[in-house]
Amino acid sequence: MPFRIFSFSMLIGLGAVLGHLYLYRRLVRQLLHGRLSRFLALVVLGLMTLVLMARRTVLDALPEQLAGIVTMATYTWMGVALCLVIALVVLDVGRGLAAVARRVLPRKAAPPMAAPVTARPELAPSPVVSEDRRLFLARTMAGGAFVAGGGLAAYGSWRAFSPPLVTELAVKIPKLPKALDGLTIVQLTDIHVGHFIQRRYMDALVQQANALRPDLFAITGDLVDGDVHSLGGAVSALAGLKSRYGSYFVTGNHDYYSGDDEWTAFLQSLDIQVLRNRHVRIGDAGASLDLVGVDDWSGGRRRNKKGYDLDLALQGRDPDRAAVLLAHQPANFTVAAERGMDLQVSGHTHGGQLVPMTFFIGLAWEHSAGLYQHGDSHIYVSRGCGFWGPPMRVGSPPEIVKLVLTA
Repeated sequence: MPFRIFSFSMLIGLGAVLGHLYLYRRLVRQLLHGRLSRFLALVVLGLMTLVLMARRTVLDALPEQLAGIVTMATYTWMGVALCLVIALVVLDVGRGLAAVARRVLPRKAAPPMAAPVTARPELAPSPVVSEDRRLFLARTMAGGAFVAGGGLAAYGSWRAFSPPLVTELAVKIPKLPKALDGLTIVQLTDIHVGHFIQRRYMDALVQQANALRPDLFAITGDLVDGDVHSLGGAVSALAGLKSRYGSYFVTGNHDYYSGDDEWTAFLQSLDIQVLRNRHVRIGDAGASLDLVGVDDWSGGRRRNKKGYDLDLALQGRDPDRAAVLLAHQPANFTVAAERGMDLQVSGHTHGGQLVPMTFFIGLAWEHSAGLYQHGDSHIYVSRGCGFWGPPMRVGSPPEIVKLVLTA
């Protein structure tokens, strides 16, 4: 896990460096010719690179209000820059393929023409590339990239803030009592309440979730990016969740960064049960199942606190009973399945959130998004309701998950 976290941080840093170098080469050098203008553009891109690479150190050193403004500006630029890079890469690849096609494909033969007569062959005219034409083409390409990249960023922003898609699917649990056949769980995860996501978004999310009329709500971590004092008003919208068996929460890594103990107490005050390495019974004496919750797989370790402890969560549980495990990260699923967990409900990955990460997320996680099975056990990994970093989603729309348990 530390290697995975280190690799992710290195990927962001490397991407920031290479992306800004590419933008400088393709946009600044080709469009700006004055030394001062190029230097200023280089300074701005360099500063953005440094902020992205050392964002936590930089933000911690700033006053809270200024840090919020810098955070929003930095993450917005991260998304816009990525969209510009994608647009430029597509255009450059298209140009390259067109050039290859012109060389490989046979040309239509032109009618023979009489060669011009010159007194001295060495003085025959040679083709000259016009600097004005070269500048025109560069500006046209840059304009096309700005339009395409800006359009992609606008779409990504709309998709991020629009209502999540609803994914509904049935999951068979052989040990489920017949009386609980059809029990529904609505999962909300990776909302990331913070500078971008505030009370208005939360009110709409709660209204949409309540419309699904579940038997219980499972909030599987990464709820917040900030402290209770700053975000408690927005998060208190979750008190409006209405279901037969109530709402349950497990911590995510970002909740640890934001103060896991403080948020645990706050959520409990909203009548949301926090399952920190423990299990509860859902149902009644006639028919019930165990709802098991564990702390985040890595958050506790990074904060020198007690984190994920499946043994403690299962202590005293009858292994013959049906069980659903709430765990923020889709880690340790095979072990959990072999320990009797019929279904694990997770998030964390965002499904990649943005291209090209949507294509690479499967390299980092065996279970990256969707439903998977191991023996008779299943795991569902949600793409999440919100977003982290750039306020955009491209290729991985947000979702609310409704799981229908069948016997």
